Amino acid sequence: MGKRDDLIVQYADDLKNKCNITPDMVLLTKVTIGCGPAIYNADASTVAGSQPSELETVKNNFLIKKLGLNDGPQLMEGINSVIEVYGRSERNKYRAVVYYMLTKHFGKEAVYS
Repeated sequence: MGKRDDLIVQYADDLKNKCNITPDMVLLTKVTIGCGPAIYNADASTVAGSQPSELETVKNNFLIKKLGLNDGPQLMEGINSVIEVYGRSERNKYRAVVYYMLTKHFGKEAVYS
């Protein structure tokens, strides 16, 4: 297994144990690949759930640009609900896991098919 495969296993473990979600491994793999090289960078691989600027970046770069959603209060509500599920106190919120949960939350799995 390569480094990416190891990370996908780690993300699946987070989904199962921290979020109580059984991951769709095909979708999780595609979301992880979609994150690109960011998953290998310690800072870029996580989402700082308490930083408004970071959440804006997730909203603009992922929800609007990648998933094609229209801007509105429902986007930040979705981000906050995902952060709650992951656990606000959870120090390492992996970007791929957050993006996976957002993709499921907004029903945009087709973006990755």
